Amino acid sequence: MTITLEMMPPLMFGGLVLAMLIGYPVAFTLAAVGLSFGFLAIHLGFFDLNFLQAIPGRVFGSVLSNELLLAIPFFTFMGAVLERCGLAEDMLDSMGQLFGPIRGGLGYSVIIVGFILGAITGTVAAQVIAMALISMPVMIRYGYNMRYITGVLAASGTITQLVPPSLVLIVLADQLGKSVGDMYLGAWGPSVFQIALFAGYTFLLGLIKPNHVPPVPKDARTLTGWALWKKCLMGIIPSAVLIFVVLGTMMLGLATPTEAGAMGAVGAIVLAAIHHKDFSQAGSKILIVGVIAAGIGTMIGIFFSENLIFKIAFAITYFAVVWVGLEAVKIPDLRDLIKQGYETTMRITCMVTFILIGSTCFSVVFLGVSGGVWLEHLLTSLPGGVWGFLIFINIFIFVVAFFLDFFEIAFIILPMIAPTAQKILGPVVGPDAALIWFGVMLCVNMQTSFLHPPFGFALFYLRGVAPKEVKSSDIYWGAMPWIGLQAIMVVLVIAFPVTVTALLDKPINVDLNKVKIEVPQIELPPLDFGQPPKQ
Repeated sequence: MTITLEMMPPLMFGGLVLAMLIGYPVAFTLAAVGLSFGFLAIHLGFFDLNFLQAIPGRVFGSVLSNELLLAIPFFTFMGAVLERCGLAEDMLDSMGQLFGPIRGGLGYSVIIVGFILGAITGTVAAQVIAMALISMPVMIRYGYNMRYITGVLAASGTITQLVPPSLVLIVLADQLGKSVGDMYLGAWGPSVFQIALFAGYTFLLGLIKPNHVPPVPKDARTLTGWALWKKCLMGIIPSAVLIFVVLGTMMLGLATPTEAGAMGAVGAIVLAAIHHKDFSQAGSKILIVGVIAAGIGTMIGIFFSENLIFKIAFAITYFAVVWVGLEAVKIPDLRDLIKQGYETTMRITCMVTFILIGSTCFSVVFLGVSGGVWLEHLLTSLPGGVWGFLIFINIFIFVVAFFLDFFEIAFIILPMIAPTAQKILGPVVGPDAALIWFGVMLCVNMQTSFLHPPFGFALFYLRGVAPKEVKSSDIYWGAMPWIGLQAIMVVLVIAFPVTVTALLDKPINVDLNKVKIEVPQIELPPLDFGQPPKQ
């Protein structure tokens, strides 16, 4: 049997699926499949050996020198520090007491804290584990339904996939060739709507089955009045400041994603230090002075030109940050925490880099055997036009997410379908917003990969930290309603693109036929053509 060029793309795709089922690391599987089919294509005469020179060129030119990907280690380090610094415990305790008197109050507190932590950590594993360790015993003690407990804890942990500054959004922006700021702006609408869906489900459950989500007894609420509000604000305000430093500066165009990530990493150390019991009074006073100086410098920068006062104000802020950082290093617990953050960052960054190198080997060969043309023809010939394409892709991603991590989906599948998505979705929302809409839609979809029974990682994390009386069946069945809510969110994003595009800059429509270029006439002095002077 002779292998033709038309047969190569489906063979490569099938070979990749079979190789992944073996269970070998994805990065090396991608490279092996790509290079194997590359040498086969050379043998069959589809391209020559010089074509494979594009692989090292793209690895060094597009992967290792990509400044946008530098944001990944910064945001990873930020999440690794914040997940262990005690911030989650304080927020869950205060929010639980604030919402405790109402039915489903502990559920609301888990959802809200999950949203806030998602905006400052960006890591699903730590969020699910931290909230389960803190909230699950309390919810069990006060008689919450076991399946609701496991479901709300797992789902609230996965919201960090969608809430900026999610690592998923950074990777999607890089693979789709769009700005991270636009991807973040597009994700805010679905993030808020999804939290509203989770809270709405809790509210309805409180009406239909009030015994599943009972209020906390009055004698169990130890804080009331201003003391309770003070504890809530002490958890929320520093987090809100860090969210603004990271996201606000990026969306206002004051910082690149890498710069914002670096500020977030430093801010995480500061936040961890001020939450530690051994943080000194002198450090607290210096930090307050630094915050006031930053506010003064910011106001001067907005309303006046940068001057000496502006420079002095931020010099004081930098001094305060350095002081807090030095105090953090002197505290043994925080020193160990920072070291663990470095180790986590190194592991995740290496994993991402190797997957990118492997996917580059695969994609170069795939495009070389006309895989892009084959895939475009396959997707554009689907029945139903735009909506048929979106339904097929979302079902495909939903199924693939049973087996692949979001990094693998973003690096392997997305580059293949992005050009076709741009062509098909451009007429619906405009060429500028098409890939933002598509990327956020897939991000909402990929959240479900953490909740799929029996392979969902969030369910594994819950099983690992849950008490023995929590059955595995409760964890699996408890996730099902929340998967349904996330599927509803996917449908809403497909049906109402404005949920993503509302905050994006509107494209400027210019009629090129009406553009006039007017060049003003310049009167030149008369030229003198007289005889040249005699030497």
